[in-house]
Amino acid sequence: MTRGGRDTNREDGPERKCIATGEVQPKHGLIRFVAGPEGRIVPDLAGKLPGRGLYVSADRAAIDKAAKKNLFARAAKQPVQVPEGLSDLLEQMLAKRVIDLISLARKSGEAVAGYEKVKAKLQMEEATVLIQAEDGSGRGKTKLSTPYGGRYIGWLTADELGAAFGRQTVIHAALGSGGLVPRIVEEAMRLKGLRASSQPATASEDHGGKARRKG
Repeated sequence: MTRGGRDTNREDGPERKCIATGEVQPKHGLIRFVAGPEGRIVPDLAGKLPGRGLYVSADRAAIDKAAKKNLFARAAKQPVQVPEGLSDLLEQMLAKRVIDLISLARKSGEAVAGYEKVKAKLQMEEATVLIQAEDGSGRGKTKLSTPYGGRYIGWLTADELGAAFGRQTVIHAALGSGGLVPRIVEEAMRLKGLRASSQPATASEDHGGKARRKG
């Protein structure tokens, strides 16, 4: 509980306050940082490093504000060194994290790639997440729909998806309902905040080629 009586461990997970926006939100929508032994700010994406956690919304504008306004030092109550290009560094780290998790899902049989395989998985209602490369053909992407009640990830490149599946490029992929899927979605949403927050939202970013529909 906070001093004001607010429960910081709600159904959607523990909550923390963003040092840049002042908003309190679930931890999974934030990025944790710690001050290292030499006062260097270190991203802690896994949330396991020792030390007092400094939380910033997974949003490029919030990260840039925290770095430029010296908010890390204020929150840590000590002088700190912030890595140059922190937002870009975080984007790279999160992209690798998502790629590695999708790769693990592929090895466990919970991720498939290729238009026909994805289409079949969607038709059999075995998919919970549709993934499409942001630089793939818009016309091709409209032929597949986000599963009803499912999620859509559309801000990875064809090269990045290819790396996850051991191929040169991948445009279409789908995830089942295995234990890794919630983690993939969570990390992908954090990546979206670093990658897509400065871009205008489009229907394809939220729903794939078509809006979510039943059946």
